[in-house]
Amino acid sequence: MKGEIILILGGARSGKSSFAQQLASAIGHRVLYVAPLVPLDEEMRRRIEHHRKARPRHWRTLEVPTGVAEAIKGKRGDADVVILDCLTLLVGNLMSPSHDPAELEQVKPQVVEAELDAELERLLALVQDSPIRFIIVSNEVGMGLVPPYPSGRAFRDLLGKANQFFARHADKVYFMVAGIPMELKGHGHG
Repeated sequence: MKGEIILILGGARSGKSSFAQQLASAIGHRVLYVAPLVPLDEEMRRRIEHHRKARPRHWRTLEVPTGVAEAIKGKRGDADVVILDCLTLLVGNLMSPSHDPAELEQVKPQVVEAELDAELERLLALVQDSPIRFIIVSNEVGMGLVPPYPSGRAFRDLLGKANQFFARHADKVYFMVAGIPMELKGHGHG
């Protein structure tokens, strides 16, 4: 049985994560929350802790920077719903695994693009091979200014490609603005 993909896009602080959690709670009781993050500093650690406390206690959490599909396979157990929050972090982790700013200047977009393509295909195969609903959260980066430096443009391009990939395969797509979800695909939409 094929799973379902629900993609939630929006800007920073648009309510994407809260909406994803509301959807997950409405869909099922057994939720696996996947966060591709690396806590780099104290402020980020506080944010992570705040997000952990905001989630229901019975949800399981998996924190893994890359190799998300493989990690989910090993930890999904009896989950009804998997939330991947967020794709933006996954792309950033692929671009700079060590999170060293100097490393970003050496990024070879074509190498990262190949790694990203493989990661996306593995995630899609996982969805297609399981009856689980996947809620994927990501930032929409195509509405802002063109970044003035090469690594910023590469990040925008790679994330835009990943968003388009999942939008194409998604059963439902939502766009969040100021906490309000707008349905772009699903239930009679294109």
